[in-house]
This record gives sequence, structure tokens and C-alpha cells, in this order.
Amino acid sequence: MLRMSTKVETGKLLLPAPVKVERLANSDAAEVLQFLAQRPIHTVTMTSLIHDNGIVSPFNRGTFYGCRDLIGQLEGVALVGHATLMETVSDRALAALAQVARECPNTHMIMGEKERVADFWSHYAKAGRRQRLACREWLYELSWPVETREAVAGLRAARESELELVMPIQAELAFAESAVNPLHVDPKGFRERCLRRIEQGRTWVIVKSGELIFKADVISKTPEVVYLEGVWLREECRHRNLGTRFMSELLRRLLEDTKSVCLLVNETNKLAQGFYDKCGFHFRATYETIFLPRKEQVQN
Repeated sequence: MLRMSTKVETGKLLLPAPVKVERLANSDAAEVLQFLAQRPIHTVTMTSLIHDNGIVSPFNRGTFYGCRDLIGQLEGVALVGHATLMETVSDRALAALAQVARECPNTHMIMGEKERVADFWSHYAKAGRRQRLACREWLYELSWPVETREAVAGLRAARESELELVMPIQAELAFAESAVNPLHVDPKGFRERCLRRIEQGRTWVIVKSGELIFKADVISKTPEVVYLEGVWLREECRHRNLGTRFMSELLRRLLEDTKSVCLLVNETNKLAQGFYDKCGFHFRATYETIFLPRKEQVQN
């Protein structure tokens, strides 16, 4: 447990304003979900993990921490691990959670809104941590109504037998964004995660004659928001308006169970931005993802 004290000014008197950071337990789930529900589009990943796995689970690939004030009210929640995510309502909570996060040895990336990640990194980097790569992304969101397009046949949840079709594509997309191929650095774990998404019914595909035509993964799902990643269309099918038809069909189905769908697009990918604009998505925020050096690259 970490105790951190900042200073607040009362007239001319500076008084201590301590906060406390501690690991969260499954018994904290209801309180944490209520805290995260204040900004559902920005907290969908953490919320979905708690709904799916509970607060304490190896499937989360990290540890949930809470930052509380003197009377025990939450000021911040962070998932610290492979992917480090944070949601805070005060600068002191952000600083305290960053101090805890920098002790984690296996962080692959830190993700969040641009300004929050910049502040988080200013505290996190004090331990001498360095970046391997940084990407700026745009958060897009879409809700009803969805433009009606020609119906699409064949869009469905992937089958377990199709793992070998979708897994290499997902690895290729991950490499394009992070310059790390998960099939090379963690083949067993990556395979298990792809298979689990298929078993959860969250990988959507169109397959014709044994070939993958279209794919999209529901990475996170809550009653409020669905977060999509890994949207892919076979190259020879591009520039024929098939992508917008496939996406519109998928969005209609997803919005039967949630209020909105969101995704991230690299700010340099103008083609993808144009595609999602055409699908009806709207810009919501600028995000920053910082990738850290892989363990074998760290120099002592």
C-alpha cells in the first residue's frame, strides 16, 4: 500500500492532503464499476474486464489499484500490467497511481487520453523509464441511427475451427501498430487470447470458400459501449464499398445490445479515418499510446 501526500492551500496555510493507493479486491467491484460508469466510453476496457473476469483474475493481465482520499472515496482506478490504463478525478490520484505503475516490470503499453497520458508519463518516467514507441490515435464513436445499406449475408461469429484464419491477421494488425508480433513474443498466450474471444462470440467474420474476407473483434463489451479492434478487409475486396456494407451490418447487430460502438484510429491513417467517417462514426477524443521496451531490450 502506498501513501502519498500532496499540499493544498487554505488561505496562507499549507495542509497535507494524503491519498492512499492499494490493490483492489473482488469485493470492491460494485464500487469500482460505479466510479468507472461516470465516463463509459473512456473506461470501457476496464469495465468490461471486471464484468468478464472480476477484479482479480489472470485474464486481466494486470492488477487493479484504487486511489482513495482520507475518507475512503475513490479518486482513481488503474489497471497496471501488460496494458496500463487509468481513470482519475484528481491530479494527485494520477501521480500516485503512476508511482505504483512504474514498479511493474512487464508493462507493454500505457494508453489513455492524450493529456492524461502526458501527465501520467511525467511521473512514471521519473524512475528512468523510457519509451520505445508512441502513437497518437483518435477515439471514434457511433450510436443509433445507423445508415441502412444493402443486407450482408454470411456475417457471423467465428468458429473455433477458424482460429488459424483469424489469428495471423490479428497478429499482423498488432505488429503494424506496435512493431511487436505477438506470435513471435508470446505465441501460446496470443493463441489462447484469440481462442477465448472466439469462444465468447466476440470475433466476427465473413468466410467464403475457406478464405477470410472480413474480420472484426469486440475487445470490450458493456451495456453502455462496445470497443472494436482488429477490423480487417481482404485486399481484393477493398475500394468496392464492401467494407462499409460489412461494417454497417456489424454495427446494427452490436447496437442491439449496447448504446454505442467505439474504436481507435491512428491519427496518420487518413484512409481509415475516411472509412469510419463514411460509416457514421464521430470523433470524440485524442488518445496516446506509449509502448515500452520489451523485457529483452531493457538495458540495466
